[in-house]
Amino acid sequence: MEEREVAVIGAGPAGVAAALALKDVGVRPTVFDRADRVASSWRGRYDRLRLNTCRPFSHLPDRRYPKGTPMFPSRDQLIEHVERHAEEDGIEIRLGTSVEAISRGEGGWSVETSAGEVAAPQVVIATGYQNEPVLPSWQGREEFGGRLLHSSQYRNPEPFRGESVLVVGPGCSGMEIAHDLAEGGAARTWLAVRTPPNIVLREGPGGMPGDMIAVALLHSPVRFADAFSRFGRRMGVGDLDEFGLTVPDDGPFTQLRSRENAPTIVDEEVIEAIRQRRVEVVSAVEACEPDGVRLEDGARLAPDSIVAATGFRPALERLVGHLDVLDPRGRPKAVGEKAAALGMRFVGYVQRPGGLGYMGKEAKRAARAIARELTGRRGVRVGSAILEP
Repeated sequence: MEEREVAVIGAGPAGVAAALALKDVGVRPTVFDRADRVASSWRGRYDRLRLNTCRPFSHLPDRRYPKGTPMFPSRDQLIEHVERHAEEDGIEIRLGTSVEAISRGEGGWSVETSAGEVAAPQVVIATGYQNEPVLPSWQGREEFGGRLLHSSQYRNPEPFRGESVLVVGPGCSGMEIAHDLAEGGAARTWLAVRTPPNIVLREGPGGMPGDMIAVALLHSPVRFADAFSRFGRRMGVGDLDEFGLTVPDDGPFTQLRSRENAPTIVDEEVIEAIRQRRVEVVSAVEACEPDGVRLEDGARLAPDSIVAATGFRPALERLVGHLDVLDPRGRPKAVGEKAAALGMRFVGYVQRPGGLGYMGKEAKRAARAIARELTGRRGVRVGSAILEP
């Protein structure tokens, strides 16, 4: 059996962040990922995607983006950022190596991979909370005669040119894909909405990044943060009631803290497309039929294609569901520095404004805790770093 100090599962931004943070405190990590390239899930996102988090809140731990990177980096710029730093000395990344199971071993963990078994006293799980696409089990879904795909399979509007397309889900991806289709030649674009979202503009007053404002508001009372956000929506987005997007009863910070529901962050041009009815908001899907869909309000539509922007799930049960480290929703019971089990930590499972940057902070705190546990005492030199209590 091969032995390693720390096994990191996942070579996306969270896994690479954890590996870099470990390297920085003198611990050599080994990263495993079933894909053949780092940041594989991001490579599959739609072409015109830009980050919802601004450049200062989106980089890997202590590694800034190159000069000239726009305030909101593109999908490809994030991938280049992760790829560049994943090649740093002191990190071993094993791509094309899937992790089949994790179990308790003698003095630590046994990680069963497609290339053999690895023993490690410390394991970091960093496969992300957007690991497995969720497709609703609509009645009659298999009978729908058109094309049905999840938003993770959508790249650009070219294959849908001249078609009528129904996008399901008013989150960031759903709204942006609907706008992309309307701009890219779809004959008609609908957006199905079950629960109207809290909408936040990517850029606030004076061009201020919306997530900078949101991160500051995280330290305020929830009631004040919700009120401030609603004022910002009135000023920047305006009244969308007649277009089918009413303001939810709960503000964005209430929803974030009580249900971990993130707001929908979009550009003004997306809102303008809704106002011009180039993107038509309709009721939620109730059932699929061979020639279309039936909506909850009784209306029927006949789209050529359906794009389900209906979210993802962490899908951690297969790996660690037997270890009592997940809550009833399948989320880690502890994240970051706090171990979910002795020698096991989760990085990258917190939904919040500035999420990518926060992931880096999580990784740094977790790395320091791991280094202390590996040495067995505090205030000791590990590599080139002095670890304090």
